[in-house]
Amino acid sequence: MQRAKNTAIGKTQWMVCGAAFLGWLFDGFEMGLFPIVARPALMDMYPGQGEVDAYVGQWMGWITAVFLLGAAAGGFLFGFLGDRLGRVKAMTLSILTYSIFTGMGYFAQSPGDLAGYRFLASLGMGGEWSLGVALVMESWPERWRPLMAGVIGAAANFGFLLVGAVGKIRVVTQDDWRWMWLVGIAPAGLVFLIRLFVPESEKWKTAKANSKGHSPIREVLSPPTLRWTLLAVCFSSIALIGTWGSVQWIPVWVDQLAGETQPTAKAEVAMLSAMGAILGCVSGPLIGGRLGRRPAFFGLCFASLVVCGVLFRMELDYGTTFKCLVFFAGMTTAAFYGWFPLYLPELFPTRCRATGQGIGYNMGRIMAAGCAIGSGQLVAVFDGDYARMGAVITLVYLVGMIVIWWAPETKGKPLPE
Repeated sequence: MQRAKNTAIGKTQWMVCGAAFLGWLFDGFEMGLFPIVARPALMDMYPGQGEVDAYVGQWMGWITAVFLLGAAAGGFLFGFLGDRLGRVKAMTLSILTYSIFTGMGYFAQSPGDLAGYRFLASLGMGGEWSLGVALVMESWPERWRPLMAGVIGAAANFGFLLVGAVGKIRVVTQDDWRWMWLVGIAPAGLVFLIRLFVPESEKWKTAKANSKGHSPIREVLSPPTLRWTLLAVCFSSIALIGTWGSVQWIPVWVDQLAGETQPTAKAEVAMLSAMGAILGCVSGPLIGGRLGRRPAFFGLCFASLVVCGVLFRMELDYGTTFKCLVFFAGMTTAAFYGWFPLYLPELFPTRCRATGQGIGYNMGRIMAAGCAIGSGQLVAVFDGDYARMGAVITLVYLVGMIVIWWAPETKGKPLPE
């Protein structure tokens, strides 16, 4: 009877999954806006001095870094609020934050304005991830966790696919890019649905009642939990550096390759990458559920290293081969974001799970922010050659193939209480 109770799926689980899926889908939509808008917006703001690609590349690096730092700060803040106030309340605040400040990008008059609005929006985007993951993993039975991890991981990439489709339907140009930010206000409506229909995590309620005066931050930064926090930081850094230091630059690179003759090219590669990423995010945790968490991470690093090595090191024109490689690069590099919702919750007990995940994942964003600045500088050093920059940055996957063997294998084990 107890086993049947623990594995039953009902309305509560589906409501929780739906809310987290939509929250992360719109999170992905908001993240995907800037790579589509970046080059037209920055060229519109170009002062006319110096090499234009160096100008765009350097500002792209700085704004991406500011975004990632904001997401990291938001992860810390909303992860803490999630352990203190509850997953649902904190998640609604995070979604409202990123919706409002994404829309404010419409009023940007300079690259500095764009950076400021992206920072404020990213506070909410950084918080939503750890909250949605904690809520879903605490609500669904253990045997469903690999599939749910894939669903949540894939959600953001449906958002990337959606923003690519919007950019293809209405082309984003140097003279017509501001409207795209207004689309980003739409997720604010999700807040009311979550508050009305999504119940709070019962595991969180129990842990909250039994841990009066407990400090989640102190626990995740103290032994023995500190070891798991550092591992979470390391794994997150590897995946996020690979993504934000190189793969997220592909639409900007393609805008340079295709030029004005193919104005929808950057939207096309954004959609191709997102479609590959959806497949990768679902496959990653399923592989982890079948083979084990450590072999899965090793395999994802190896596959990402090979595919990105071919994409960035072959001198390709924008054509069929290029598009196929973008699809597979999206698939392999995004599969980590299905693996994380499976593995990171298994490292931390309920009383500090949102905080631990938030710190681990978002410290990775801080590392990726530094790398994004470096990527922009490399583009300038390489005279606007985005491919050479990507070839250098994606060597980070070699590190992942080594450090994963210092991590615990958690396959088949229940979440720590």
